[in-house]
Amino acid sequence: MNRLASATSPYLLQHADNPVDWWPWCDEAFAEAKRRDVPVIISVGYSACHWCHVMAHESFENAEVGALMNEGFVSIKVDREERPDVDAVYMTATQAMTGQGGWPMTVFATGDGTPFFCGTYFPRPHFLRLLQSVSTAWRDQREAVEKQGAAVVEAIGGAQAVGGPTAPLDAGLLDAAAAQLAREYDQTNGGFGGAPKFPPHMNLLFLLRHHQRTGDPRSLEIVRHTCEAMARGGIHDQLAGGFARYSVDAHWTVPHFEKMLYDNALLLRVYTQLWRLTGDRLAARVARDTARFLADELHRPGEGFASALDADTEGVEGLTYAWTPAQLVEALGEEDGRWAADLFGVTDEGNFDAHPSSGSQHGPAGGHGGQGMSVLRLARDVDDADPEIRARWQDVARRLLAARDARPQPARDDKVVAAWNGLAITALADFVRLVEVRGFTGDEAEANLLEGITIVADGAMRDAAEHLARVHLVDGRLRRASRDGRVGEPAGVLEDYGCVAEAFCALHELTGEGRWLTLAGELLDVALARFAAPDGGFYDTADDAERLVTRPADPTDNATPSGRSAIVAALVAYAALSGETRYREAAEAALSTVAPIVGRHARFTGYAATTGEALLSGPYEIAVVSADPAGDPLVAAAHRHAPPGAVLVVGEPDRPGVPLLADRPMRDGRSTAYVCRGFACQRPVTTVDELVAQLG
Repeated sequence: MNRLASATSPYLLQHADNPVDWWPWCDEAFAEAKRRDVPVIISVGYSACHWCHVMAHESFENAEVGALMNEGFVSIKVDREERPDVDAVYMTATQAMTGQGGWPMTVFATGDGTPFFCGTYFPRPHFLRLLQSVSTAWRDQREAVEKQGAAVVEAIGGAQAVGGPTAPLDAGLLDAAAAQLAREYDQTNGGFGGAPKFPPHMNLLFLLRHHQRTGDPRSLEIVRHTCEAMARGGIHDQLAGGFARYSVDAHWTVPHFEKMLYDNALLLRVYTQLWRLTGDRLAARVARDTARFLADELHRPGEGFASALDADTEGVEGLTYAWTPAQLVEALGEEDGRWAADLFGVTDEGNFDAHPSSGSQHGPAGGHGGQGMSVLRLARDVDDADPEIRARWQDVARRLLAARDARPQPARDDKVVAAWNGLAITALADFVRLVEVRGFTGDEAEANLLEGITIVADGAMRDAAEHLARVHLVDGRLRRASRDGRVGEPAGVLEDYGCVAEAFCALHELTGEGRWLTLAGELLDVALARFAAPDGGFYDTADDAERLVTRPADPTDNATPSGRSAIVAALVAYAALSGETRYREAAEAALSTVAPIVGRHARFTGYAATTGEALLSGPYEIAVVSADPAGDPLVAAAHRHAPPGAVLVVGEPDRPGVPLLADRPMRDGRSTAYVCRGFACQRPVTTVDELVAQLG
């Protein structure tokens, strides 16, 4: 029976025709397991996951495996992106049992959802033996199985518990976190740790704010070096923009090719802020191209931003992206082809071997007409080269992209996830504001390109925000995901409320429209009423959400901000924009539950530390009253010199729905800036020098 055919999740739809009799996550599946007295298999993954495809091809599309699963189990397929609450509970169980986690995640559970055996990817022979072993244990050793499950639930309940130690997130802890990151920093390659290496976007955002507050050159250098290394590496798409999920090596060369919305949104914020603070040409170019990637590749007109591009193309990882020297010559001609090979580090030996999903992840390069395949990386410094070199580089990249577009393309997961769209909207609002203030610099061609990208990015951002407000908000509550204009049933979790509320605050700042601030406040009120924990922190699920074997409350930032970090960031921004202190007090209480972790595990609290810097700074509340904001030097100075986490609203006096502009007239008919910090205000000023002095 095909129970997945009507799913909104592309990942579930990928498995709709398997010989496995899949159920979606639902009460009926567990009731069926109890009726048949069989265990449950909970298989968790997502559509862009390479090893999820491997296990699907090897096992879930295999008739023998399907028969064993159907005979002895009730099998439930879960999209981790659609049900992060389910994923969080069983990932904690998997990590508790095995010491590690990842996707695909394979969990064996009782009929009430209690996990008793967990793992990740299993090759088909191992999976067949495992199915037989679990069936035997369920039949012959039931008491031991249930005892094991009870122990796992106790362990994950402790791991997700609230009520731990609290402390103020003060300057000492934030300085200690920056120092810890500096010690763990890879001085050769940038970033943190070895292979596989993930973009540390939230840590970089924190270090940028730490540098703003302290002037610490080390924090800025870590960001600049890491951003340059990533931008030049194969993890960054040198032709179309955007970043892959991670690098399989320590030096950013060969990516795992899936491109996730959340990574690109957070990295856009990093490069935009680096550009704002330093004027760095490489940061400006990468911010521009990442905004273009979001608008061109992931935006769905009339909806929001899609979740991801797949790692595989026609079952082969990297098929779309890798090149040989001969292919460059074929696409560009002899002279430009050789020039491009030198520029992008494409050699006869190659650095990557495309392979089928059923093969090993990365083998030695070679075997393509005597030439190895290479992932493009930027082997030369061309951002600061002469205009003629830059023009040739951009022309070559454009022609190569046209040739690449003729190849088979990776699939796109068109599911619209509320939290990730919130991250994208916030990032694009930052980018659009910076371009508006800084203007179109560079030569005429570059200026025209930047202007065109900004217009498209601005439209995509507003489109996504309208979609969230129109489709994802149902009866005052937020839904997690939608597809093809149809909202799914899964309820929004805490990260959805936090990321979307922060996005609506960012739109309010950018547009001066009161409705976005009103919507943000309504979302935060739901979060405070439904997600709050007794210790001042937050649970990841609402008090009226579906009950799982434990109620998740993870305070750590991982691939995306934790729900707690996201809601704190939104509370701080909303308090500064609205002037309502109770939201700030809630943020401070929640941050105090994370502060002890910041001091010990800085790499996993980057977003919380970023917001901690904003609170330590004030944050500043800046209003510029201007009859003509475009090109106003007071507006440009406010944006350029805004301290960490500052909010900035620009517009005419007493604009409806904009608290920061209320009762703030222009003085002597001149543009006037009003600067407050932590709800205490300084005198209004009308000159750039006076404003810069107040912000200093």
